[in-house]
Amino acid sequence: MNIQFLEITMAQASKLLMAPVIVLICALVIYAFYALGQFASQWLLRKKSRVIYTQQLSQNYTDTITTHEGYPIHNYFINNPQASDDELEVVALKQLETLRVVTRIAPMLGLIATMIPMGPALQALADGNIQGISENLIIAFAAVIWGLVISTITFWPASVKKRWCANELINIRKLKGSR
Repeated sequence: MNIQFLEITMAQASKLLMAPVIVLICALVIYAFYALGQFASQWLLRKKSRVIYTQQLSQNYTDTITTHEGYPIHNYFINNPQASDDELEVVALKQLETLRVVTRIAPMLGLIATMIPMGPALQALADGNIQGISENLIIAFAAVIWGLVISTITFWPASVKKRWCANELINIRKLKGSR
């Protein structure tokens, strides 16, 4: 098989990936701002419920502990008191899964969207087409910047939510120990 045929086919196939990658990056920008709003909402709910939540935990009366807005792992445990530690950890991972995935794949998509127009930009350079170079480089750099912006926006909520889930799991284990 001719190697040049494979090279041309791969180059053309990679150009076909550009539109879906750009669409995904745009969708993830929207999701990142949605997730940031969702995080702010949960933070406000937790702040509002924090005093009652900590008072109930410190009293060690497991019969009177109720659900609290903004504490999803705790609420799951209250609604499912027989849940195992492993089951609770899976619930916690589900809370974090989408944010963690978006935080990791956004820079990858940005890099993909950066590399795809580099081929045409290099070809434009070889042809002496300055406008072709600039058009392709604008797309390339904009895509990687947006990938990094998405990752930046989702990283902080993912990290804080991870700490929240860990604290809830610790508190649940203390509750289980007092039963």
